[in-house]
Amino acid sequence: MERTVQMEQPGLMPFRATGLEFRFRLLIHAVIIVLGFWAPWDKWLHLDSDGPNPHVWGVLADHLYKLAPGTISIGAAFNWLLILAAICAFVAAALRTWGSAYIGAPVVQSGAMHGAELVAAGPYRFMRNPLYAGLVIHSLALALLMPPTGAVFCVVTLALFQLRLIGGEEAFLSAKLGEPYRAYCSLVPRIFPALRPRVAASATRARWGLAFLGEIYMWGVFVTFVALGYRYNAFLLMRGVLVSLGLMLIIRAMLPRTSQATEG
Repeated sequence: MERTVQMEQPGLMPFRATGLEFRFRLLIHAVIIVLGFWAPWDKWLHLDSDGPNPHVWGVLADHLYKLAPGTISIGAAFNWLLILAAICAFVAAALRTWGSAYIGAPVVQSGAMHGAELVAAGPYRFMRNPLYAGLVIHSLALALLMPPTGAVFCVVTLALFQLRLIGGEEAFLSAKLGEPYRAYCSLVPRIFPALRPRVAASATRARWGLAFLGEIYMWGVFVTFVALGYRYNAFLLMRGVLVSLGLMLIIRAMLPRTSQATEG
């Protein structure tokens, strides 16, 4: 550690995921996102718009246009929202790739919790959960293409599920790694990153190639927004998201698996 500080042991989150939830987290994430796009409750509640652009992109662009008439055109409103979504997609992809490079793509994909050693390198010097934070930021980009109630459901439910996963992992790592992990937790923020590294870098070596391949879905979504966003077609972007998902499933099936664990 860069400094020695007498602090209370960080409290573990009572909101913890079970081992079964952790094992099937990819499937749970997929179900939440599908429900966000589908919004089946709207068939009975009729909360979302039935206009030509019923997604968040169209609804927000229309509100921005009407909020400042003569100041911003409807096209500019669409563009600014697209840029914001692309930025979210890029930050999410970069953050998850950075974190995956240090704990290892096979560990990220594993259905079991791992904790052979404490990793305090890369983003783990600034925050304890870059992978989960990246997924929440990614959901903000996807929300642009969802109906409003679906977007709210997706972002809120995904964020709550990430907190459950964090709670489960922290309890596991605290029991597995003991005092070194608790000392690390006392210095490094759980979710919101510190502006400067809070601990000295460990000797963990980054594996960028596998990390990029493991996060190919995230990069595919970013490329989809950048390459196809100018068409202003939410359904076309949704197809790009599906293609990225399919590519991820293919590549993940080809990546090596490991039982060796590193975590931070």
